[in-house]
Amino acid sequence: MQRRGYLLAALAALALLIAGWSFLGGWYGRGPLKQDTAFVVPDGARLAGIADKLEKEGAIASASGFRLRARFLGGGAPIKAGEFMLPKHASPSRILAILQGEEVIRRFVTIPEGMPSIMVYERLMAQPYLTGQIAVPAEGSVLPDSYDVARGESRQAVLRRMQAAMQRRLAELWAKRAPGLGVKTPQEALALASIVEKETGKPSERREVAGLYSNRLKTGMLLQADPTIIYPITKGKPLGRRIKQSEIAAVNGYNTYTMVGLPKGPITNPGSASIAAVLDPATTKALYMVADGTGGHVFADTLDQHNANVAKWFAIRRARGEL
Repeated sequence: MQRRGYLLAALAALALLIAGWSFLGGWYGRGPLKQDTAFVVPDGARLAGIADKLEKEGAIASASGFRLRARFLGGGAPIKAGEFMLPKHASPSRILAILQGEEVIRRFVTIPEGMPSIMVYERLMAQPYLTGQIAVPAEGSVLPDSYDVARGESRQAVLRRMQAAMQRRLAELWAKRAPGLGVKTPQEALALASIVEKETGKPSERREVAGLYSNRLKTGMLLQADPTIIYPITKGKPLGRRIKQSEIAAVNGYNTYTMVGLPKGPITNPGSASIAAVLDPATTKALYMVADGTGGHVFADTLDQHNANVAKWFAIRRARGEL
């Protein structure tokens, strides 16, 4: 009788051991995922609902088993909203740790300096993980930068962040502006910065270009910026050909060859550096510039100096076979 009691106790202990092993194995053992898989936790989701979603998407074998084991073995940290990458054959324990941790997949939309709004629109509409429709944003309203976005986020929400960033940056830089500028308002600064952005791709000469245009504004000279001719034609996209004489002579709200002062608005989305250059331009007497053949410009204070520089530029172009 006593031996029978020992046997029953041993069997019970063995059963408990097997049950415990199964319980732990179902938590720490190999999971059913056959490949690395992106998994989205919606904002405000709870563990109970996420367990059902994990089972439905094949990441775990049992939602009820996952919930039970998580209660006893998973700790008390909450799961986080976002998109996570679940590794192939990840255990339920590993999956919960990922959803409670900082391993959110980060996706970015990058707006380069000088990208016009029509192309910002096209870039946002081309992102397959964003949702909803947007209109083409106002030119100059978007701050070029890289923006962290989430799968399923609305394009409108992303665009609002881009525009709010521009408003903040413009206000910050305007508050630090140098005295005696050629621009009188933040919007004028934005318009001139968009011209500086399009006129030079050489960071070292932004302030010089800004100083030149500031001098022209102060003296009432035509700005004569080629990008302002192109903008009404292409909305900021590359023209892809030489500018026609009829386009140089066109009268509209942007062409600074036929109007004194700034265009009626920005001609692209300028970056922070171009805005900063306009609000703290180089101290210079330069009124003219022409390309130097290396991606930069040669600056001149007088028309005679400028004409000589232009002659050198045409010689360079002839040597290249461009004329």
